[in-house]
Amino acid sequence: MKAAELKKIQAPIKEKYRKNSDEALITLMASGEIGKGISCKVDTGKAMVEAGLHPATGGTGMQSCSGDLLLEALVACAGVTLSAVATALEFDMAGGRVKAEGDLDFRGTLGVDKEAKVGFKNIRLNFQLSTSESKDRIDKLLKLTERYCVVYQTLVSSTDLVAEIEIM
Repeated sequence: MKAAELKKIQAPIKEKYRKNSDEALITLMASGEIGKGISCKVDTGKAMVEAGLHPATGGTGMQSCSGDLLLEALVACAGVTLSAVATALEFDMAGGRVKAEGDLDFRGTLGVDKEAKVGFKNIRLNFQLSTSESKDRIDKLLKLTERYCVVYQTLVSSTDLVAEIEIM
């Protein structure tokens, strides 16, 4: 896709949101069915993914680990965002790869050590690009990708999250 095509597609959407900010507020949803054993089948809208315990917590490794799914969501969002930003900037790029790695201390999630963090201690997001662009343009691409990637911004900000249980 060329920059002009992307701008043509997005221009009326942006204008609609400028005129009525309420139209830009969209609720995304995910749902899953708690399964047998220790699992949850998540409906992605494209396929069914069965999540389970990571082998480091007693899982078999036959199901997706939710930590892996989080990193996969980051990779997907960052890759799409980088591609869209590159298109808008008319950035010369022949292709590339995105990789996310995160470090977990499973003592936290297993309750072995109350001081150990539950969740990722850190996450590293890496892009490998085939490009002849200057360092300044590459730095701008990264800065804008970080700024506009929904999953990245959710992870680096303190997003409000509320959990509740409803009786069925």
